Amino acid sequence: MINGDGDGILKTTMNKILLFFLILAPFAAEARPVSYPGGWTVMMQNSGDMHSIHTHYSPSAKYSIGLRNEYDRRDDFQNHSIQLNNLVKRWNNPDSQANFYLKSGIGYAIKKGNSDQSPSAFTGIAADWENRRYFVSYENRYVHANDITDDFHQSGRIGFAPYIGDFGDLHTWLMLQIDHHPEANNDDHLTVTPLLRLFYDTHLLETGINDNNDVLFNYIKRF
Repeated sequence: MINGDGDGILKTTMNKILLFFLILAPFAAEARPVSYPGGWTVMMQNSGDMHSIHTHYSPSAKYSIGLRNEYDRRDDFQNHSIQLNNLVKRWNNPDSQANFYLKSGIGYAIKKGNSDQSPSAFTGIAADWENRRYFVSYENRYVHANDITDDFHQSGRIGFAPYIGDFGDLHTWLMLQIDHHPEANNDDHLTVTPLLRLFYDTHLLETGINDNNDVLFNYIKRF
């Protein structure tokens, strides 16, 4: 970890990068939350902040609906929700694609030990742009449950493919993820995670370690 003036310079630089992602958001998030019509997707995500499993079905290429179960390590609660993902806009170009999504959910949050329980709701945007070599994304989410959490989180990614594979090959991406939690303490306010993404057939796996030594591990399967 960098301390003192160096830490301040790093955080200032990271905030500028996040601002850059915000500017790009309308054009350019995570693995896509809407599949092909009739497709099912299972998304398992694990980080220092949260563990979640999200299973959704896409009746059309415009939206998906599913169940999301998550455990928030920061505020120490479970949140069980019905989530709706909407593809608001897609830009298809000859050598690139961009997507803009709205993701929202309603459910029920339970504090550890059942000390507090409350209806919950969340909403946020997700956006990405990529071609066969480069990738950029941004997403955010606001979650509210009375007396349990009132949280905003945003993150951005940049990445590149060290080689361009053919159809059916194993595709590899090297990425850098920046997470911003405005209400977290100083050590967790801003985290940086170098990560590796592997994509093969209908499987996607991501793994990395952030600057607080928290492990990121995501796995996504489409059916």
